[in-house]
Amino acid sequence: MPVHGLSYSKFAWSELDLSAKKLAAGASLDVQADVLNTSHREGDEVAEVYLTFPKSPGAPIRAVRGFSRVHLAPGQAQRVRFTLGPRDLSQVNNDGDRVVARGEYRISVGGGQPGTGAPAAEARFSIAGALTLPE
Repeated sequence: MPVHGLSYSKFAWSELDLSAKKLAAGASLDVQADVLNTSHREGDEVAEVYLTFPKSPGAPIRAVRGFSRVHLAPGQAQRVRFTLGPRDLSQVNNDGDRVVARGEYRISVGGGQPGTGAPAAEARFSIAGALTLPE
């Protein structure tokens, strides 16, 4: 019986690396993680990137910021890479402005949304300063 979705394969996530643990508002963040097919069947995994924002009025709890399908043979591993630009790291505040907010963030790369039991790797980073982006 499949664990998630329609796949009969199982995957493990590890080695989540960030280009920086501290960013200036407006900088980009490079994200890399390893995914391993731990089953005896080949299969596809959708690598999903979720960003959890600092708590502030109007901020979402988390948002998906990227995804990519990966096909792996049994026992095969692959490194997935994403670049999150300022817009990816931003949120819309109570005034309707798109802003990159200062504070502590959490990023998750894995097979589903954090808190659902889907396998994932997580890390934390912070953004110094704040930036309002153009519409």
